[in-house]
Amino acid sequence: MKLQTKGHKRHRRRFSFLEGWLYLLPSLFLFTAFLFYPMVRTVYLSLFYTDTQGKPMAFAGMENFTALLSSSSFLLSVKSTFLFVLYTVPVGVLLALGLALLANQKLAGIGFFRTIFSSTMGMSVAASSVIWMFIYNPSIGFANRLLTWFGLPEMQFLLDPSTALIAVAVATIWMNTGFTFLILLGGLQNIDSQLYESAKIAGVSSFYSLRKITLPMLSPTLFFVITVSMINSFQTFGQIDILTKGGPIDSTNVIVYSIYKDAFINYNIGSASAQAVILFLCVFLVTIIQFKLGERKVHYQ
Repeated sequence: MKLQTKGHKRHRRRFSFLEGWLYLLPSLFLFTAFLFYPMVRTVYLSLFYTDTQGKPMAFAGMENFTALLSSSSFLLSVKSTFLFVLYTVPVGVLLALGLALLANQKLAGIGFFRTIFSSTMGMSVAASSVIWMFIYNPSIGFANRLLTWFGLPEMQFLLDPSTALIAVAVATIWMNTGFTFLILLGGLQNIDSQLYESAKIAGVSSFYSLRKITLPMLSPTLFFVITVSMINSFQTFGQIDILTKGGPIDSTNVIVYSIYKDAFINYNIGSASAQAVILFLCVFLVTIIQFKLGERKVHYQ
């Protein structure tokens, strides 16, 4: 009987193991087809010289990478990418946090403002970029009319190398605020209200409550939002393609757009693959640093 029981348990464990893999197979297939294989293929192509169709012709080793690291154009792309992340992530998160704190107040009609603050989530990158293209238009755009109203000279926002990247960053912050706002608002609403009631009884100020209650309890959500926003900023493409196409004078030619130009305009797949590998390593390293430094200040309870 004991042997039969052991055999039955072993058979059940095997069946459960196989059943689990059967449930995982669809996901594994999709991940392999659309994530793992393209990653491996990209690394493989980065080590070769390729023809215009992307077929490997000769082994290049690390020459694609050394050529990129000695290219002033690519180094400018790296600089523009990190500047873009620096412009968009801190300002975007702080703006969304401020709006979430306002929308979390128990006021009449606050639901209307929550809808307005999160409305950018429902717009595509293409539609949003077209709106900002009209806003930045030198002759009929609202931005220059606002400047003249304040008595300031008109500007070529998207045509001036010194302002183009900032202009795209402002549009990107506006596009991403809705998503970040909703995540932070959800985090604020999950904070136990009894903590604030105890603080009021103790007679502490609103700023003290924000610093000692709200931000520590919101830290897991903030950590998630900052990490996701940083990764998304590194991968920005649509608004740059529509608003500036990497110009003027490559001032907005971030790494993702440089990859696109090399792969689909210049047909240099080997160089584009090498850039993609470098971008992956940059995002990977920045994410690790974010986890190492940022997670120390996260309070999960």
